[in-house]
Amino acid sequence: MPHSKTTSPVYKLQVMDRALAILDVLGSLEGDSSLPELCIALHLHKSTLHRLMMVLEGHRLVDKNPETGRYRLGLKLFELGSKAIASLDLRELALPHLTRVQRETEETVNFAVIDKGEVLYIAKIEPQRNLRIAAHVGHRFPAYCTALGKAMMAELPEAEVDVILAGCEMRVRTPNTITSPTVLKEELRMIHSRGYSIDDEENDEGARCVGVAVRNQKGAPVAGMSVSGPASRVTKSKVPEIAEILMHAAHAFSKELGNNPEVLVAAAARTL
Repeated sequence: MPHSKTTSPVYKLQVMDRALAILDVLGSLEGDSSLPELCIALHLHKSTLHRLMMVLEGHRLVDKNPETGRYRLGLKLFELGSKAIASLDLRELALPHLTRVQRETEETVNFAVIDKGEVLYIAKIEPQRNLRIAAHVGHRFPAYCTALGKAMMAELPEAEVDVILAGCEMRVRTPNTITSPTVLKEELRMIHSRGYSIDDEENDEGARCVGVAVRNQKGAPVAGMSVSGPASRVTKSKVPEIAEILMHAAHAFSKELGNNPEVLVAAAARTL
């Protein structure tokens, strides 16, 4: 029987090789990249690369910034990598900060990133209590009605917020859910000024959540952390105290990332 080429260790498929090379380059560069920059790095013609990027974007393996047209790795890579992220990543770097917040608040602490107008949970630390808030690692919730989502959206350019809101249906989830883009934008401006967000029983009745954004060295939001719990425990009077703990932790984590940009690049590449 003749030897099959598909079983050869040196077998290559040009399109796949090029697609994987694109992901490798995006993962190795600091920040996002333009199409001309990728053309130079990959030695590919612009039209060829553009077609490949459209396919990768369609499968959410890369994300294109609607405002700048620049590309970065897509969150589909995180989902394909399973819910447990191995090695050095944002979640691993965040755990000491999340643990400290959980110890000080004695409530559930969440860590997430924003993707396509949704919050994707990548870490969670729960208290030793019977009554907890259900939000599991790997789950998604709308950004517009969650503290994590609003905290991160408040740090984005308005054009990116508009894209997020245009791509989602702001459905009523509870009597407190904000369903008006205008009202939400007003709240995002207040969150940006105040430094923290509140989900006041907007996603789940009986649950209150306080959230803050984690920023990279350029001040852009790379993730968010929050404290959530039953509204009977996370009372409105406790919100400022919880927010102070969260903002201190987020500032420390953001400073850690800013002082170690090479760590942030490696972490983001593995997380995404």
